[in-house]
Amino acid sequence: MSHTFHIPVLGLAYSVDTPLKVGRYGISSVVSIVDDHLIERMRAYHAKQNQENYIPIQDNEPHFRAKRITAYLNLMQDLLDKQFEALKQQAFEPGTDLTRYFDLQPDHSALKKTYLQMLNIQDEEIKAIVQKQLKDNMQKGAIDVNIMAKVDKINSPIHGEEQLSDALASLQGFAESKLNAGVVLSAGMNPRLYAHLENFKDFYPNENHLIKKTIILKVSDFRSALIQAKFLAKKGLWVSEFRIESGLNCGGHAFATEGYLLGPILEEFKVKRQEMLAELAGMYKNALLTKGYTGDIETPRMKISVQGGIGTAAEDNFLLKHYELDATGWGSPFLLVPEATNVDEETLNNLAEATREDFYISGSSPLGVPFNNFRKTTAEKLRLERIAKGKPGSPCTKKYLVSNTEFTKEPICTASRKYQNLKIKSLQNSGLDEQDLQTKINEVTEKICLCEGLVTSAYLKNDMIKSKESKAVTICPGPNIAYFSGKFSLDEMVKHIYGKINLLAGTERSNMFINELNLYIEHLKKDISMSWQDLSDKKVKYYTKFRAQLEQGIHYYKQLIPEIQNQTDMYKNKMLKELQEAEEKLKMMIFATENT
Repeated sequence: MSHTFHIPVLGLAYSVDTPLKVGRYGISSVVSIVDDHLIERMRAYHAKQNQENYIPIQDNEPHFRAKRITAYLNLMQDLLDKQFEALKQQAFEPGTDLTRYFDLQPDHSALKKTYLQMLNIQDEEIKAIVQKQLKDNMQKGAIDVNIMAKVDKINSPIHGEEQLSDALASLQGFAESKLNAGVVLSAGMNPRLYAHLENFKDFYPNENHLIKKTIILKVSDFRSALIQAKFLAKKGLWVSEFRIESGLNCGGHAFATEGYLLGPILEEFKVKRQEMLAELAGMYKNALLTKGYTGDIETPRMKISVQGGIGTAAEDNFLLKHYELDATGWGSPFLLVPEATNVDEETLNNLAEATREDFYISGSSPLGVPFNNFRKTTAEKLRLERIAKGKPGSPCTKKYLVSNTEFTKEPICTASRKYQNLKIKSLQNSGLDEQDLQTKINEVTEKICLCEGLVTSAYLKNDMIKSKESKAVTICPGPNIAYFSGKFSLDEMVKHIYGKINLLAGTERSNMFINELNLYIEHLKKDISMSWQDLSDKKVKYYTKFRAQLEQGIHYYKQLIPEIQNQTDMYKNKMLKELQEAEEKLKMMIFATENT
């Protein structure tokens, strides 16, 4: 691919049809395939918009979940293919999508260089030949999909037939589609899900040594990446890409490391990349031989990319060059690009005018994982209204996140009205003093329904909302979005990424590594304050290790600053000063803990 960035998955619905908006320009994006109800409605919507045949897949059919996902992905591929072919039929004239395709390309790509040369050719016959070559070398963006490994509810039989769990059904839906793309597996290792990959031939090399469907792991550190990749390699399954994501400076759920910062993590991948490649290749080839593959077995390419908190072209360029990466991911800023994502008008306006204080890491997720939240959502307003009326919690219809059996035999969701009522009654009978009781109740009622809240925006934007459906929107951008003010066109955002324009001009913003460091210090501070009354030896040991990792990260960044060649001395001096300030903040915080 010519583009050096992709658009990662954005919630359940914000990027659910992004490939149909950016794919024809060669930009790859990731679609969540968690919510089959959303997917079925989006299939109906896009089929109608494009005069395509639509036959509903009912939820009383065996394996309806996988079938819906397959049908939607196939429809998207068909529509993208038609868009792309129509684009290629256009003339190289101002204002056409064909010209836009090449205008959006990075200047360093061979395709862009040839395009610019073509514009200056005077001989019409030679120009036509070069134009044909350009069209022949154009590529569509990939329709990659995301499966969150933790969302894996066990399903009841239908008509006596056993059903796959949610994650396995999602995987099957992708595996049985016509896509030539990747599945991004995120949120940790799910052995059952990983084992299910073995059942589909598209994850294995064909007679031409090509893998039609690739495996992409979203990871937050080298050790866990290697463990997961080994597990798969021993099954003859190759990890084609590691997508390294900042533990805290990202959107959606925040999977904090134990103080391991992004820079040192990238350094470890850079240093150990070839060693890892050789080790995995040996396991992979042996596994394929055991499975009966004959002849030479080639080692497939392994890509490494990074995402989470990148804000400027200079940062993007430094990451690619210094850490020898293959690509970067730009997610949350695209929520401000109406052409690319599904954000309803009210939420979009609130995002465009938001300040840094409007974004925070919350305990809102029923998964029990820290969750990036936005204070000005209609879902937050509704949550508070329900509490004020004495009716906390949400109706639970989709049940994707049911997991709690504290009060019931069947698992229920901690954001549900049923659970929150039962839990509050239990707390009220527990003998807690008034202050502690209210604190515990607030923790319970902070949970919100993500299954509905994360899809509502797409329904509102596309005028698909049903009469009795809630219009409350949840959105989960990363904290980096706070530096982007306003709404942008696709062209503006892409040009910003490639350094042709600067959307952050005049904005006071620290380097992405400093921003992440400060997020980790705040995370540690908050964790300590929450454990203050019960600071066990185990917790102290954890905090000591956390501090040590942050200190090592600060030392690493001090050594890194002289190597940042694409920034001014003023910028680097500011970065050093902020490192020193963070170091002092960390020392004072831990000093207070150790001497109390």
